[in-house]
Amino acid sequence: MIKAYEPEIESLNLTPSEGGRFEVTVNDRLVYSKLATGRHAEPGEILGLVNTLLYSEAE
Repeated sequence: MIKAYEPEIESLNLTPSEGGRFEVTVNDRLVYSKLATGRHAEPGEILGLVNTLLYSEAE
């Protein structure tokens, strides 16, 4: 993911922790939260969300 979006991503954080929390933030914006959704991300879901975020920021 970093290589694919290297010019657009300043930072990428994956935060696993106790209590079932798994969060992904890109450029300080929350992209996905297992705690908020109550489920694991589907295969490719995070990549799709990052893609949407980056291309919506560019517009």
